[in-house]
Amino acid sequence: MTARAGTAAILLAGGRASRLGGIDKPMLEVDGRALLQRAVDAVSGCAPVLVVGPARAELDGTVTWVREHPPFAGPAAAIVAALAAAGSPDAAWTFVLAADLVDPASAVARLAAARAAMPDPGAGLCLADAEGRPQWLTGLYRTTALRRAAEGLADHGVDAPARALLSALHPAVVPASAREIRDIDTWDDALRAGAVLPAATITSAPTPKETS
Repeated sequence: MTARAGTAAILLAGGRASRLGGIDKPMLEVDGRALLQRAVDAVSGCAPVLVVGPARAELDGTVTWVREHPPFAGPAAAIVAALAAAGSPDAAWTFVLAADLVDPASAVARLAAARAAMPDPGAGLCLADAEGRPQWLTGLYRTTALRRAAEGLADHGVDAPARALLSALHPAVVPASAREIRDIDTWDDALRAGAVLPAATITSAPTPKETS
């Protein structure tokens, strides 16, 4: 993937994964690579790349690790924390991606192509499902607009949903294929994606039957 001058990335990788028994969901592997690694690879060339969640030594690539306060305070708080950690970067645009996307490279390519095709992309754009529902955490947003929205959130976004922050930008909604917005929330999702746990953790992972 080509470098993206002037574009940053925020990857959200700090959730509880409660529907997966509390495993480290971003480290689930699809086609031999962890979901989080796939997300980092998808935004290769962006700077900075901020990963919100506990640091993982297994990750390849140059990233800045960030943690929302308190931990598990939700996606809005995670984005606010990442923006604070970034300081005042030169990046005019920022990808915001959940780290549980099955094919983040396709999502990033769709967003980049849509932005390039728009005469005026406004404050940003995000992908949408087949019913037209915005997928807030599969988006590309103008950094200044994202910062203004973050500054307007009460309590630094603690316990607020992503919609509370990102809907304020009124992003353009881009139709996407099922593959481009597919994520893993449940064991059924993981099985459909062919996801597996790394060998080091598989012995302690709950089975789908145990979590049903």
